[in-house]
Amino acid sequence: MKIVILCGGKGTRMGKDLEGLPKALISVGDKPIIWHIMKYYSYFGLNDFILCLGYKGESVRKYFKNSREFKISFCDTGLETNTGARIKKIESLIDSDTFCATYGDGLANINLNKLLDFHKQHKKTATLTVVKPSSPFGIVGVDSHTNAVTHFEEKPILDHWINGGFFVFNKSIFRYLKGNNILEKDALPQLVKKGEIAAFKHAGFWECMDTYKDNLKLNQFVKDGNAPWIIWKGK
Repeated sequence: MKIVILCGGKGTRMGKDLEGLPKALISVGDKPIIWHIMKYYSYFGLNDFILCLGYKGESVRKYFKNSREFKISFCDTGLETNTGARIKKIESLIDSDTFCATYGDGLANINLNKLLDFHKQHKKTATLTVVKPSSPFGIVGVDSHTNAVTHFEEKPILDHWINGGFFVFNKSIFRYLKGNNILEKDALPQLVKKGEIAAFKHAGFWECMDTYKDNLKLNQFVKDGNAPWIIWKGK
């Protein structure tokens, strides 16, 4: 089974100190974030990757040039290509009925065996892993009658689900990917209308490295020896 990783982003919100690196190669600990993602999939026996390259894709190729850890196919999917169109460009490389896909900036401790079993059981075109994020801000409770502050809650877990990546797709997904398609705004809403997406609920660890602050947070997990996605040590 192939694992498609969308890693063509520029990382424009990562801060000036990290400018010039493709987002996929920004370090978490002593390895790029994309290495962590690939190592996680490999732990579950999923080791055949397709990297959808874009911004400074040659840097990604160079990094993995002599790697023997993973089986990798590189595909230059363009600098400004949207997510759905990037996946469409690798259609010819998919040789099984089912494949995995995820973003190149998200880490989690999802049980991938359970995710794949869930996809098989529900028999949908797509399975989307959904997560509940933490609020980026502290919450203030206010009495609706007196306007008195009743409590403070520091960055609580929000009570709604969001797209956490870690997809499983049937090959029929390619029928919904046309032109410079945005996966999240074009293809997935079409599948929703047809009842063809199942949501795999993940209540464990999940973090997206969207900003420099997120990068610092992930690095702190590693520094503290408490990185929930690093499950391969000692194997």
